[in-house]
Amino acid sequence: MTMKRTTTLIAEDEPLASEGLAEWVRELPELELVGVRADGPGTLQALRELAPELVLMDIHMPGMNGLQVLRALAGDPGHPPPTVIFTTAYDEHAVAAFELHAVDYLLKPFSQERFVEAVRHALQGVGARDAALPALAAASHAEVEPLTRVLVRDGGKIFPLMVDAIECLRSDTKYTAIVSRGRSHLVRLPLSAFEKRLDASRFLKINRACIVNLDFVVAMVPGENSQLEVQLKDGTRVTASREVSRQLRADSL
Repeated sequence: MTMKRTTTLIAEDEPLASEGLAEWVRELPELELVGVRADGPGTLQALRELAPELVLMDIHMPGMNGLQVLRALAGDPGHPPPTVIFTTAYDEHAVAAFELHAVDYLLKPFSQERFVEAVRHALQGVGARDAALPALAAASHAEVEPLTRVLVRDGGKIFPLMVDAIECLRSDTKYTAIVSRGRSHLVRLPLSAFEKRLDASRFLKINRACIVNLDFVVAMVPGENSQLEVQLKDGTRVTASREVSRQLRADSL
């Protein structure tokens, strides 16, 4: 007997995230990928034309955001709303997601294990949504497990980078540059999205724009204005903020 597969649409404007999600969807026998869209208007059109049963919906997209797309669809009685899993780097939209009947809310970056959990939760149907309400109402607390790997692109390929191998992370406007083994990988997520998910005993945010892996720090020496200069194994030097410098000195006493 052939397994019924759930038709699935991906709505994600970041190519790396979109390709990673598509790969994960294809690995699940329960799902059938029917489309990928990178903007709000295109997503709304696909929802109307393809009528997918499940949507993996980014919130921040060009043209219309994910919340606006679902509100527009709700005003069209000819198109029943699909089951929705929101994917976003920001936790402030949890209440709105709850109001729009999302069954889960994945804070980027999330693991494949967390993704599979959300999908199988969603496939349980309406009962899954009722069980998800506490998590949606407090989504800022829903993603507490430390990251173990991050999807990055290198040479046209996507591969998982183990967090243990990350030397530092630097803010680059709306991107984060992840440095590992002499390479810098740009990921379209703010530095704050990683700060919440990294092991605080190993990763230290030394200023507003940089998080370092203490396993790769070789020295901290006084610099100008009594601020410490953090030296990494590859020779990189980063100045710690005054507050962090004071804390590091206090911890060393």
